[in-house]
Amino acid sequence: MTLEQIKNILPSLENVEFQLENGKFVPEHFHVTEIGMVTKNFIDCGGTMRKEERVNFQLWDADDFEHRLKPGKLLHIITLSEEKLGIGNFEIEVEYQDTTIGKYDLDFNGKNFILKNKVTACLAQEACGIPQEKQKINLSELKSDKDSCCTPDSGCC
Repeated sequence: MTLEQIKNILPSLENVEFQLENGKFVPEHFHVTEIGMVTKNFIDCGGTMRKEERVNFQLWDADDFEHRLKPGKLLHIITLSEEKLGIGNFEIEVEYQDTTIGKYDLDFNGKNFILKNKVTACLAQEACGIPQEKQKINLSELKSDKDSCCTPDSGCC
């Protein structure tokens, strides 16, 4: 989800709710403690220079159980970060501490924002020598042609 997409969704909501993919909700008294621009310059294992830019939201579960972040307040924080930091319309990455600090992609299911698990991957598989995954087929799906098959008395074996 991009920054523009969340800005378009927020005005239609009564509450801001974040949910992990496993169904567990971020406690409703969470805070958005940071919105920032994160730039990652790196080289992959194949020697290719890369650059990723993301908008980062940090969620914090505080002990002030009366706190509720309303959509208008989050929209105000986003607008302020755009003005002060010059943040553009990039993909959003969310930091949230469950058992450890996790980084999540953001999605929306029509009611809640979903924190989607991120996975690692090699960006230069051809340079690493990682074999391509072989296509799996069922032997029962192979076509049998009596003329091209070896039979015990055909003399081909």
